[in-house]
Amino acid sequence: MSDKAVPTRRGAYRYFCAFPTRWGDNDSYGHVNNVVYYAFFDSAVNKHLIEHGVLDIAKSEVIGLVIETRCTFFSSMGFPDIVNVALKVVHLGKSSVRYEIALFRNDSEECSALGQFVHVYVDRATNRPVAIPDTVRVVLQSLAD
Repeated sequence: MSDKAVPTRRGAYRYFCAFPTRWGDNDSYGHVNNVVYYAFFDSAVNKHLIEHGVLDIAKSEVIGLVIETRCTFFSSMGFPDIVNVALKVVHLGKSSVRYEIALFRNDSEECSALGQFVHVYVDRATNRPVAIPDTVRVVLQSLAD
């Protein structure tokens, strides 16, 4: 994502999942509060990893810890919208991965928000960085451009 982000379109992504907004997601201004956008990011990334069998949140010996997030907002969303979350991998390193995440309101072709989310893979017991396991790497590469 460049320093001056612009809304992306649905065609730029391979993976999508949908989350309904909840009544409590709205803030006093009548739109989804900014903190909820980050929950969508986290939920989508982990849902993808779980669906592909490379994350067991209770037992995996190697886990991804979030070390950086970023979000640029373009247009509001609110209850009862459906948020379509799109993922792609924009950098895959030895022990880290950077995702680009776009949030699309309902059927919109242009995203309402564009974010980045960085996982560093660590040994669960020691919290020390480790190489991304090969099984995880294959799943992440499927999201890369």
